[in-house]
Amino acid sequence: MTSPLEGIRVVEIGTLIAAPFAGRLLAEFGAEVVKIEPIGVGDPLRRWRKLHKGTSLWWYLQSRNKQSVALNLKSPDGVEIVRRLVSEADVLVENMRPGALEKLGLGWEDLSAINPDLTMVRISGYGQTGPYCDRPGFGAIGEAMGGIRYTTGSPDTPPARVGVSLGDSLASLYGVIGALMSLLRVKTGQGKGQVVDVSLFESVFSLMESLVPEYDVLGFVRERSGGTLPGISPSNTYPTRDGGYVVIAGNSDPIFKRLMHVIGRPDLADDPALAHNDGRVAQNDALDRAITAWTKTEDMDEVLQRLEAAEIPAGRIYSAADIVADPHYRARGMILAGALPDGKPFKMPGIVPKLSDTPGEVRWIGPALGAHTHSVLQRLHLDEAAIDRLRREGVIQ
Repeated sequence: MTSPLEGIRVVEIGTLIAAPFAGRLLAEFGAEVVKIEPIGVGDPLRRWRKLHKGTSLWWYLQSRNKQSVALNLKSPDGVEIVRRLVSEADVLVENMRPGALEKLGLGWEDLSAINPDLTMVRISGYGQTGPYCDRPGFGAIGEAMGGIRYTTGSPDTPPARVGVSLGDSLASLYGVIGALMSLLRVKTGQGKGQVVDVSLFESVFSLMESLVPEYDVLGFVRERSGGTLPGISPSNTYPTRDGGYVVIAGNSDPIFKRLMHVIGRPDLADDPALAHNDGRVAQNDALDRAITAWTKTEDMDEVLQRLEAAEIPAGRIYSAADIVADPHYRARGMILAGALPDGKPFKMPGIVPKLSDTPGEVRWIGPALGAHTHSVLQRLHLDEAAIDRLRREGVIQ
């Protein structure tokens, strides 16, 4: 079985989330990803969030299937090694601040001269151009500028954030999409390589649905709305008798009718004013009160059983414990078993998307810093004497 990206070579020059997550996705589907890390400390993600014996559990996930090469990019010899890697690569993924690679002689003009077929994925806070391009930008700032922070949370509280690095991950996904489109162009002989310019704020902004035309045409500013979905009714989070919360999406016309019958309100099911979404939106608060009056009289399992029997989309809100215990996650291969370097078993997320003939796979977890430096330099035809010299001089680790 051949991986879909087998034979594709990727160089990753990035830290933390945006570029490394893109590299992880490419590596999961067979690309050979060489991750360049600073000697001594490596990617700061190695010490982010929860650690096991000094190394982040996130690191083992984010860098699975990658080769770690520890280089000093302040050294001309270190830069030359990157140039040699790029000369045989298909893709370079980076999330440095715009201009940083140019200062090292590793900008687009430099690298495309070495390899005209190179695709360079550049992920940054504000993009490679425009008045803000030189500003530092993390995912949280991209989420704020992209509009999603303003609309997240309850109306009576300050804007909230999603509990994951959404802006970075969205930018990574767009980076991978752009890389694949560029690769298709190159591999089919339709053209040379190109720059894929992805910004954090634009990646978030692209998800904001009809936010702009609603403001432009109607002067409407979408505000925070808690668990409900403005303009779509009923769709909200409702409390159950046993202290849980169930998400119910009863917003299509036939589903709404079935939902009203389940909650014992046939009068609402047959009300012509509620037959379509626009009419229901006008009475959304009353509908939410009616649904809540029912869910508060039932335990979570009872609510879900009755809604499932009526073919109404609904679900509990999952914690990490719920996810790991859920049989559907396991059946879909979304909880994979692995082992940490000390042999301790651990669970990690599976791979998305599911390809029927050439699925992705986890070949190894995030490697030790510089674990592949020697083998990668050998592949570049450096002899042992040259490798030893580079190590003595602090160019490699």
